[in-house]
Amino acid sequence: MVHKFYNGKVILGNTIAPEGTAVYTDGDRIVAVTREERPFDIGHDAGGKYISPGFIDIHVHGGGGGDFMDCTVDAFLAAAELHAKFGTTVLLPTASSGVIEEYIGMFEVLDEANSKNTKGAYMPGIHLEGPYFALAQAGAQNPEYITPPKPEDYNLLLEKYGDKLARWSSAPELPGSKEFARACIDHDVVVAVGHSDADYDTVMEAYDWGYQLITHLYSGCSTVHRKNAYRISGVVEAAYMIDGMDVEIIADGCHLPASLLKYIVKFKGVDRISLITDALRGAGGADGGTFIAGSLKNGYEVVIENGVAKLMDGTAFAGSISTTNRLVRNMIELADVTLLDAVRMMTANPARMAKLKDRGAIREGNFADIVIFDEDINVSLTMVNGNVVFEG
Repeated sequence: MVHKFYNGKVILGNTIAPEGTAVYTDGDRIVAVTREERPFDIGHDAGGKYISPGFIDIHVHGGGGGDFMDCTVDAFLAAAELHAKFGTTVLLPTASSGVIEEYIGMFEVLDEANSKNTKGAYMPGIHLEGPYFALAQAGAQNPEYITPPKPEDYNLLLEKYGDKLARWSSAPELPGSKEFARACIDHDVVVAVGHSDADYDTVMEAYDWGYQLITHLYSGCSTVHRKNAYRISGVVEAAYMIDGMDVEIIADGCHLPASLLKYIVKFKGVDRISLITDALRGAGGADGGTFIAGSLKNGYEVVIENGVAKLMDGTAFAGSISTTNRLVRNMIELADVTLLDAVRMMTANPARMAKLKDRGAIREGNFADIVIFDEDINVSLTMVNGNVVFEG
């Protein structure tokens, strides 16, 4: 079945395609990006809106009332469907710190969820955010489950589920982190610095070990502090100083103010930034609502306040309730980046960081992940792997 997307502004990386350019898909692939007429079965008139690569969220915990740590097909599908309505075509189901049985449950349910997924974003692999974190940077992570790396646990997961494990966030200052990183890399798993109290020199070492990404920069990250009267720099400073280190940011307008969003863009550069929702099961919900962060079995209650999820006592953010289109909109409105740069941080960059081949760009041969949205980044159509999963 050949689909034709036409009468829109086609986003091709750093440019808009010439007027009259159409995108053709056949099966799960893009087969042509051209101004020449070709036969097609179904046409999608964009009405002057943008025809964009699908948004890729490499750090998301849930949505639509489901959390991936519920370890059920229904929870996976609810989250995938909710985010697809806002332009997400690919997401990495993300686990917070918990027990190994919950991680195994997520891996066990992934294939079945994808096989039944007809209305949601594609889920190519799991992101484990924890439990190898620094207690001092735990944030909303449950300290009960935080621990240094345990070879018996991570080797079991890597050996049995390595093909389903896309990335793993951990604190590299913990004992055994070098061996942990080596094991992950041997299984082609991306390792990221997350919820870390490491100093600058430790992060520099971790980069040499293979850590190549900072999990939600500024959130759960050490920065300049005093030790025996001397100033010590931390994860944040290392992120800027290591040219090859990528960073992800929660651009929901709450976790980071506009000034910091601009600072990150100015000093890190657009090509090293990935936008993430870090969304929980309450994604898209309204202020005043409460829900369980993490699994229904081992999670905790949080409240939505001023567009973000907070702990019930208001002492810390628990995660976001954002959607990917909101991130793109915020980077344009708050960080003063161009639409093309904002889209790149939501498409090509996360595709590269998560090693997602043939995704993140409208290009012949790539997977047919396409989104149509207007000037305000309101999504009217989402195609995932060649199937229209949302049209509204």
